[in-house]
Amino acid sequence: MRRVLLVDDDDSMGQMLVAVLKRHQFEAVYVSSPDDALDKLDHGDFDVVVTDLKMRGMDGIALCERIVASRPELPVILLTAFGTFDAAVGAIRAGAYDFVTKPVENEVLLLAVERAWRHRNLHDEVKRLRLAVEQGRSLDDIVGGSAVMKKVFDLVDRVAQSDASVLITGESGTGKEMVARAIHRRSARSQAPFVAINCAAVPENLLESELFGHVKGAFTDARSARRGLFAQAQGGTLFLDEVGEMPIALQPKLLRAIQDRTVRPVGADTETPVDVRIVAATNRDLETAIDERRFREDLYYRLNVIHIPLPPLRARGNDTLLLAQQFLTRFAAQSQKSVAGLSTEAAERLLSYVWPGNVRELQNAMERAVALTRFDTISVDDLPDKIRSYRRSHVLIAAEDPSELVPLEEVERRYILRVMEAVAGNKTLAAQVLGLDRKTLYRKLERYAGGPPGT
Repeated sequence: MRRVLLVDDDDSMGQMLVAVLKRHQFEAVYVSSPDDALDKLDHGDFDVVVTDLKMRGMDGIALCERIVASRPELPVILLTAFGTFDAAVGAIRAGAYDFVTKPVENEVLLLAVERAWRHRNLHDEVKRLRLAVEQGRSLDDIVGGSAVMKKVFDLVDRVAQSDASVLITGESGTGKEMVARAIHRRSARSQAPFVAINCAAVPENLLESELFGHVKGAFTDARSARRGLFAQAQGGTLFLDEVGEMPIALQPKLLRAIQDRTVRPVGADTETPVDVRIVAATNRDLETAIDERRFREDLYYRLNVIHIPLPPLRARGNDTLLLAQQFLTRFAAQSQKSVAGLSTEAAERLLSYVWPGNVRELQNAMERAVALTRFDTISVDDLPDKIRSYRRSHVLIAAEDPSELVPLEEVERRYILRVMEAVAGNKTLAAQVLGLDRKTLYRKLERYAGGPPGT
C-alpha cells in the first residue's frame, strides 16, 4: 500500500486532503502537528510526507530539514500559500522533493505525490541493485531479472544439451554472441572449440574459404592448404554471426554442409566429414529476406530448429538498472575508483531512455560515467548528453483544436510507423504487434512510402 503522511494544523484542510488521496488508492494518515509527524515516522513506515509550510511551533521548512537529515530517502512535499520564489528556494534548500501552492488543486497534488512515490520506489530499487547483481539470476556474464530474460535463461538451459541448430535473433547489441557462448559452455561439447565468424565482416570472395578451407593452389594466393572454420570447430560449436548477410550464392553450400555434415574445401575433389553444432545469429528479419529472395527458405528452416529471441533493452524493465550496476562495478574496479552506485535521478534517466544501441550502448555509457565522475555515486551530469536530454515521443491521435484532428487512416499510418520504429524495422515482429499478417503490413508500408494519405 502507498502510505502518505499528511501534516497540517488546519483540520478541515487535512481531512479533505486525506479523502482526496484515499480516493486514488493512497493510504493517508493525518496529524495536526510536526511533533506528531516525527513520532509517527519513528513508529511507522511511510512513502511520502506532505506538510504545510506555515504551522504553529515548528514550520514546514524545519520539519522537512529534520526528516531529510534522518531519512534522506523519504520525499517531502511542502504546501505553501506563499507561491513566491523565496518559498520555493527555501523548500528546495531544506531538501524538499517538491512544493505545491495553495489553494491546492487536487490534480496537481496527486501528480506530485505520485511522482514522489515513484521516486521513493526507485530509490529503494537502486539500493537493492548491488545485492541483486550478486544474487540475481544470470547466464554467465548476462544478468537479468525480467520475465522475458528468465524465459531466455530457461530456454538456453533446456536446449544446451541438444545438438539441434539454434537461431538467435535480436537487435544489434542485445548479447547474441554471449548467449551462443553460454549454450556452448553448458553443452556436452564444452571442452571442444567454440569458433565464431561474422559473416558480414568477411569479403564475399573469401567467405567460402574461411568456412570450408582450401587446398594448395585453389586460387592465386593459396600457397598452402588451410583448414576452414568447420574443421577448426570439430567436435564443438560454430557460431555464424550476422548470418542474414551471407551472400545468396554461398547459402546452398552452407545448407549442404549442415545437412550432410560434410565440407568440401575450395579446390578439393573430396568431401570431409565434420561434427559441429551450428548456432547462428542475426539482427535481420529473415522472413522478410526470404520474401525478397535475399535468403533461402530451406536454409532458414535448417538454422531455425530452435529459436531464441533476445528482447531489446527497452523491453527489459529494471534490467537496465541491474546491468548498469554490473557495468559500473566492473569499471570502478578496473579504474580503482570507489563508485558505489547510481543516484536516483540518474536511474530515472536510464529507465526513460530508449537505448537504440541496447546493452552495448549501456555498457559504453557506464564506462564513460565511471571515468568522468568525481564522486562515489553516478549523477545525471556523468551521463552522455543524449541520455540526459532524451524525451520520449508520442503519437498524436487527438487534440483540443478541431483543426488539429486527423482522419482515422492517418492515425493508423502514424501508429504503424511508430511501431516499425520501436521494433527497429523488423516487419515480422511489427506484424505480430499490430495483429496483421505480413502481406497486409507490406501493402500498407508500400502505400505509406508515397507520403501521408491525400498527398
